[in-house]
Amino acid sequence: MFTKKKSLWLFLLPGLAGLLLFHLVPFLGGIYFSMTDGTINNNFVWFANYQRVFANAAFQKGMRNSLELSLLSAPLIFVLSFILAIMLKSLRERSLPFRNILLMPYLVPSSALLIIWMVLFDYGGVVNRLVDLLGMSRVMWLESGALRVPIVLLYVWKNIGFSVVIFSAALQSVPDEYYEFARLEGAGHVRQATAITLPLVLPTAFLVFVLAWVNAFKIFKEVYFIGGAYPRDEVYTLQHFMNNRFSKLEYQDVTTAAYSFAVIVLVFFAMLYMRKGVRGHDR
Repeated sequence: MFTKKKSLWLFLLPGLAGLLLFHLVPFLGGIYFSMTDGTINNNFVWFANYQRVFANAAFQKGMRNSLELSLLSAPLIFVLSFILAIMLKSLRERSLPFRNILLMPYLVPSSALLIIWMVLFDYGGVVNRLVDLLGMSRVMWLESGALRVPIVLLYVWKNIGFSVVIFSAALQSVPDEYYEFARLEGAGHVRQATAITLPLVLPTAFLVFVLAWVNAFKIFKEVYFIGGAYPRDEVYTLQHFMNNRFSKLEYQDVTTAAYSFAVIVLVFFAMLYMRKGVRGHDR
């Protein structure tokens, strides 16, 4: 058994070497770079860069918008994908075409989705025509603060299929007998979902929420295509700040902003894991 385990390292070594070379070394190098002044001598300034970046209004705006967009998008993905997964489970074999339809936007390139979205939300597009029919005035969806609405909807449409697939896989392990007993006791669909389904798929639900929250920070590409490098304040994200600083060769600001954001995300995830661990211990 010991010799077999030793031989496994020979197969793992190439992957580990690539991981160290292309991930760990740049990660540690970035920390070093964020604490230097960027001169030819690369003098240490320690946390002076972090103090300067945190006091920057553009960084504060980007951080605030990134967190707000993620807190809007992730719960939407979580709730909608959970509901859709339950509905698809009730369809059984007939659910396969609907799963494929939901997963299709996840596989389509973002540029193609953006073309569809810009046509839908154009001033003379389908959405504004529906607004007209409701007796309200048209909205400049793509050129005003309302841009948040199509951006969040695009994110949900693109990523919901993947979350539904994960939830659907977890729902297969829930015995049907639990639902039959609940129906005999008079429990409705909402009661069954909250009292049976969600508690039994809680580890998967936690994974879906984490993935949805992480993916929410990838909205930058869509916002950049629509609004450019300097969009309206409502959709100016942290990635805009880093991208603009990188284009000006201000690498200290880029690395400082990246690691500051990484610390915030790690703290948030640590809080979620601790809360999950406490709930699991209570049960």
